[in-house]
Amino acid sequence: MRVREGSNRLSTAHFRASVKPVCRSASNGSEQRHGTAAPGILKNEIAMEWINIIIQGVLIGGLYAMFAAGLALIFGVMRLVNIAHGDLIVLAAYIALMTSDTLGLNPLLAIIVVVPIMAAIDYGLQRALLNRTLGDDVLPPLLVTFGLSVIIQNALLELFTADSRRLRAGSIEVASFQLTEGVWIGVLPLLQFVVAVAVIGALQLLFYRTAFGRAFRATSDDQSVAQLMGLDNRHIFALAMALSLAVIAVAGVFIAVRTNFDPAIGPARLIFGFEAVIIGGLGSLWGTLAGGIILGVSQAIGAQINPGWQLLAGHLAFLFILALRPEGLFPKVKG
Repeated sequence: MRVREGSNRLSTAHFRASVKPVCRSASNGSEQRHGTAAPGILKNEIAMEWINIIIQGVLIGGLYAMFAAGLALIFGVMRLVNIAHGDLIVLAAYIALMTSDTLGLNPLLAIIVVVPIMAAIDYGLQRALLNRTLGDDVLPPLLVTFGLSVIIQNALLELFTADSRRLRAGSIEVASFQLTEGVWIGVLPLLQFVVAVAVIGALQLLFYRTAFGRAFRATSDDQSVAQLMGLDNRHIFALAMALSLAVIAVAGVFIAVRTNFDPAIGPARLIFGFEAVIIGGLGSLWGTLAGGIILGVSQAIGAQINPGWQLLAGHLAFLFILALRPEGLFPKVKG
């Protein structure tokens, strides 16, 4: 079992362990008493196991949705594809590590420190560097963010070495509750999913119910007209990037609590975010949630069939949906 590549396997193994002993003991007792009842109990055990697997896939899909929401946000506002997105998620995890070690905070409480730090870093990064690359040609921002990705990886490697780290959040990591007979839900995965839904809902309200949202949409639709109306495009783009980094800062803390991390895992998180965005539809915030859930469930089912198929199953689901609906399941609807 490789923790780094498949964080949802931890939850899968935990729920298998919690379900199987109970069901096997029930099955053995039933065989002794009734004999013919064992096949029915075995089918029930298998059904409960698959329900647990699918639930875990849905819950980790919330984490993937937070990866994707940041990408969808900056692409929707400034048409920028951020190659360093995954490495910025890892940077947030390391900032959470330093915050927890320095201040003695629980990692989940460290979010209140990590989010403004990441937002400030990326506001400055957008104003000082990325705004200079934006234009009709998409190649300059791609090259600059690729270089930024390399710099972040090597800086983290120099500062923290290649050793895997993990944040410890206490008993919540293993806490769970019984939903129905044979179906258990982890408290931490459920918290991640609820936070993802809340974050995406808040972004939706921000975009369509506030003056900031109107500024974002106006700048995205026509930068020249927005500038004529008094909007500072550089400031709007920097705010959008800061908001994107605030979202992925939350995701970075959760992934650091859920599984091991090191300076090299950023590109894999970038791929998960891209796949969730494309599955859901470019520019659709709620689509990123659907894309994350589809990706998480596919990976969970693949891991259940064969541990080596976890990532492959997610990629195949992505390719299948891309072939059927190249625009994604919920393409952007302008409001």
